[in-house]
Amino acid sequence: MHLPKNKKLIIFDGVCNLCNTSVQYVIEHDKKDMFLFTALQSEIGQKIINKYKIATKNIDSIILYSETKGISYKSTAALRIASDLGFPNNLMSVLFIIPPFIRNWVYDYIAKNRYKWFGKKKSCMIPTPELKSKFLD
Repeated sequence: MHLPKNKKLIIFDGVCNLCNTSVQYVIEHDKKDMFLFTALQSEIGQKIINKYKIATKNIDSIILYSETKGISYKSTAALRIASDLGFPNNLMSVLFIIPPFIRNWVYDYIAKNRYKWFGKKKSCMIPTPELKSKFLD
């Protein structure tokens, strides 16, 4: 998977309301225009999962793919995304001092309950024509 120069790919659960809201937030705050998006359920999402042999228990996680840093998921992906969004979102990067097993325990708890708390769509989000260029099929 080759991305355009200086781009990072966010792979998200396309039917999760929390995930879709998070994607909208990133789009709104991505002032450097560095993020592209695709759903876990998409062909590209599945190719990356298979290429990097990501365990199926992790596919409920957000995945960040970067040509320079490879694959990140769960809390590490979320914090790396936040750190690239600029002030004040980048202040969340201080949470990197918390050991990953603690951060990921919180992340997993939210991920496990996300459909119950935030709901689920019947199909993946379809981007508007204005946002289509930010999404890979």
